[in-house]
Amino acid sequence: MPTIFLSPSTQEYNPYVTGAGSEEYFMNLLADAMEPLLLANGIQFVRNDPQGTVGNSIRQSNADSYDFHLALHSNASGSGSEGQNRGIIVFYYPGSVSGQRAAELFASALREIYPLPDRVTTRSAANLTELRRTKAPAVLLELGYHDNAADAMWVQEHIGLIAQTLVQALTEYFGLPYVCPGPSQTGLAVTDSGGPVNLRSYPSAQGQVIVQIPNGSTVTVFGRYRGWYVVLYGDALGYANSAFIQL
Repeated sequence: MPTIFLSPSTQEYNPYVTGAGSEEYFMNLLADAMEPLLLANGIQFVRNDPQGTVGNSIRQSNADSYDFHLALHSNASGSGSEGQNRGIIVFYYPGSVSGQRAAELFASALREIYPLPDRVTTRSAANLTELRRTKAPAVLLELGYHDNAADAMWVQEHIGLIAQTLVQALTEYFGLPYVCPGPSQTGLAVTDSGGPVNLRSYPSAQGQVIVQIPNGSTVTVFGRYRGWYVVLYGDALGYANSAFIQL
């Protein structure tokens, strides 16, 4: 199953014009809202240190092998034009086929929820270190302008919707079905034969087996897609046939 590095802004010094918080504050709220959705969809994650810097986030991301690096930010206009701009920019590194594909998926999804869809654009950028220096395919999102009151309020009032939209785009990127999360539940892996339960990378009998769960083992269930549960067993997250999981 895919694992992403989730990197919300560490820029606590960028205040929202509404006075309700900072870029760091709201992007971490967004990451918080994404976490249960990611788990429900079989996507594992590691988050950066909110007390760190961009450099710390890059080093942490590169210290392991991640399938994707997602940086969450909001934008600001230059000096003298504060508050005059609106829009979402989805940045990717030039020449990164995977990064560009992901950027286009994010942009397409965000156009469905942002009030000015024609101002949701993708852009290649070689100067952004969080794109240039990360090993994993990466996208950096500038989710509106926090010095514009309308954009700042849009982010503040739509954290849950933005989180869902981003995770839906990630599931499309990874070729997974989107699963609406339910409350996590404890389950028991049980088979009539006493054999193990297969934990798979996709909700299908043809999905690759990640690990075999011993009969009688306790698991955590995060969501359901048709006849499959999204299951965590130890450190392994995947899909198990619901017929073999007792809740």
